[in-house]
Amino acid sequence: MSAKHPIIAITGSSGAGTTTTTNAIKHIFRSLNISAAFIEGDSFHRYTRPEMEKKVRDAQQEGKHISYFGREANDFGLLETLFDSYGETGQGKLRRYLHTFDEAVPYNQLPGTFTPWQNLEQNTDLLFYEGLHGAVVDQEHNVDVAKHVDLLIGMVPIINLEWIQKLIRDTSDRGHSREAVMGSIVRSMDDYINHITPQFSRTHINFQRVPTVDTSNPFSAKDIPSLDESFVVIRFRGIEDVDFPYYLQMIQGSFMSRINTLVVPGGKMGLAMELVLTPLIKDIILKKRALENLAPLDLPI
Repeated sequence: MSAKHPIIAITGSSGAGTTTTTNAIKHIFRSLNISAAFIEGDSFHRYTRPEMEKKVRDAQQEGKHISYFGREANDFGLLETLFDSYGETGQGKLRRYLHTFDEAVPYNQLPGTFTPWQNLEQNTDLLFYEGLHGAVVDQEHNVDVAKHVDLLIGMVPIINLEWIQKLIRDTSDRGHSREAVMGSIVRSMDDYINHITPQFSRTHINFQRVPTVDTSNPFSAKDIPSLDESFVVIRFRGIEDVDFPYYLQMIQGSFMSRINTLVVPGGKMGLAMELVLTPLIKDIILKKRALENLAPLDLPI
């Protein structure tokens, strides 16, 4: 962690609502006049898409599995190096993984490839990471990404919702066959259990979307349950002075299910995120400005 060069990370996978969260975070950044360096977790994949496909085939021939959830397909050490560098100096390097043709065209590259590494922009207020491994710990290789993060946010779908989202996204937007996506789900289970799930016990806040419609067979689903067809379970960990009465008053239809857990209608997810995260992010920035001897006059009240 670094009060002078703070890091905020959203860790979570498909179906959790990471896009909604990122939009809420960006709105908070604009309202607080925060300049952020944005990092995509996919940029720390080890392989291009063709390379990964070959790795998957080779692993299958050896009776093994490899997936984007695990250490073999991702450079956890490089991610920790970035977080460590940014926390110390406010600097580091980034690149992008180009998922689609539309993303790749401006770079004159193919989908499934990386842009060149480049330096982060100068004088950012904080680093914002969104991806699969913002709270990953790999004890076997002495990697602890989570310890560098000042505010860890988990986006957690129930597993059937995650599979529905992945099936529809990867077949519709990324051109994969249904059989290929289902095979990817099967191959990823060991890595999901060992590298994804444990992260959500390290986060400061979890947002878990739970559909209120039948998702019992995700492989036959024709569409993704909407936010209005869901509840969002918000769990707080290690955060002091959470103003639950204020949230219950401000978010219609919300209730508490445990002493540290707030439940809100899915359609109120964006509002809940802004209400919960704004004071936490503001506090991080105020501490940073205090260390830099900057007057926080440009922060809205």
